Amino acid sequence: MAMMTLVLLQSCAELPSPDHWHASTALQDTAATSLGRALGPMQKAHPGESGVFAMADGHDAFAARVLLADAAERSLDAQYYVWKKDMSGTLLLEALRRAADRGVRVRLLLDDNNTPGLEATLAELDAHPNIEVRLFNPFVGRRSHAAGYLLDFGRLNRRMHNKSFTVDNQATIVGGRNIGDEYFDAGQGIPFLDLDVLAVGPVVNDVSREFDRYWASGSSYPAHLVLPAVNVASAAMLIKQDPASLVYTEAIARAPFVREMLAHRLPFEWAEVRLLSDDPRKGLGLATDDELLWSQLKRILKTPKRQLLVVSPYFVPGTEGADFFIALARNGVKITVFTNSLGATDVPAVYAGYARQRKRLLAAGVGLFELKSRAPAPDDEGLQPAIGSSGSTLHAKTFCIDGERVFVGSFNFDPRSARLNTEMGLVIDSPALALAITDSLHRDIADHAYEVRLTKTGGLQWIERAGGGELVHLSEPGTNFWQRLKVDLLTILPIEWLL
Repeated sequence: MAMMTLVLLQSCAELPSPDHWHASTALQDTAATSLGRALGPMQKAHPGESGVFAMADGHDAFAARVLLADAAERSLDAQYYVWKKDMSGTLLLEALRRAADRGVRVRLLLDDNNTPGLEATLAELDAHPNIEVRLFNPFVGRRSHAAGYLLDFGRLNRRMHNKSFTVDNQATIVGGRNIGDEYFDAGQGIPFLDLDVLAVGPVVNDVSREFDRYWASGSSYPAHLVLPAVNVASAAMLIKQDPASLVYTEAIARAPFVREMLAHRLPFEWAEVRLLSDDPRKGLGLATDDELLWSQLKRILKTPKRQLLVVSPYFVPGTEGADFFIALARNGVKITVFTNSLGATDVPAVYAGYARQRKRLLAAGVGLFELKSRAPAPDDEGLQPAIGSSGSTLHAKTFCIDGERVFVGSFNFDPRSARLNTEMGLVIDSPALALAITDSLHRDIADHAYEVRLTKTGGLQWIERAGGGELVHLSEPGTNFWQRLKVDLLTILPIEWLL
């Protein structure tokens, strides 16, 4: 009855009209800022190229965002799928507020699917004269997202998965990380293994232009037209006084990365860098195939001659994607896929979608490796263990082609990234970066992954390497009967297009 009442109330509500929304675009005259002056000589020494610095370490990724926000003088544009109201999320929102207090123009674009619990804070930030918050594909009713999905599933099922953090149109961070403690190794929960790229040079302007497209798109609504007006005190002071926060921020301050960045000594890799992104009209189901990032990626992925390494936490190739990888493998390309095991994944339904295609891929010679879960396995009663810092979940999205070209971004190899959510990422033509990521991946596979193989009878086995030997598992390691049964049942359901 309560759900029916919410549905009736929301059916009477409508999104606001876009007729009189404030227009804004990226600031171009920022060469005289501190960042512009520091980066100018490096950019002149590498005409036409962009500098990139890969950040696999969560502490470095957090520090880079805080340091850039504190260095901002003119503008700060942030675009994210998830921004949590936890320690790291609150500290980064406070960094945005500090920038605005100095007169920096701050634009914050968030997907509305993950704003419950953050709405009051966003409304307060939006009231700041130098901060504007917009929400992508917002829910009309604020009391229940479930009711919203019932009434407007076609639109609300399309989310903005992009992630970027750009300061003074001089430096940007693009990659797989959302904003939250698990992405920055800042809490007691299971940390996410992730990857961001800090970039400077011409590609930053491309990211800024793409932010402007999303900011002005028909899916992005000013927060003050959607959220209820509130007046709340900032939670930043409470976060700063928390002992765990003090330990974390002190560790960040001591990190070598911080010293190198403050001294402008980061060893950037200079290369041709291209931005790939979905047209924001994808959020309304209006983008054509040519305007989709997946179409652009397929053109790039057809180019491998020797080797393709794919890292994707949610790897659901579907029949079409599996055919694509199988054709490459039969043409002599060595393909290695690194994804989450059932014990490591945070979305079992996605693992079920991947499991559907696993035997076909293995039979074609595609190498499949699944990240181990280092957390204790649930017992056979189906009870979950207490989550501790010993676990890990893969969240990075990257691939390397022939040891020469790298993609780093938000795109998962699944139907949702291909057809529903908007995505973005950087293609970097850098053998040095490709080698570094490839070497790191191979170390991770050796130390932290199971190799999945076909048995002689057509079954599956998981090979665990430890102590110089091999341990063979005949079912998903680190799981129980009920977890495996749930996945088996999910593979039967026609839900792959939603994953």
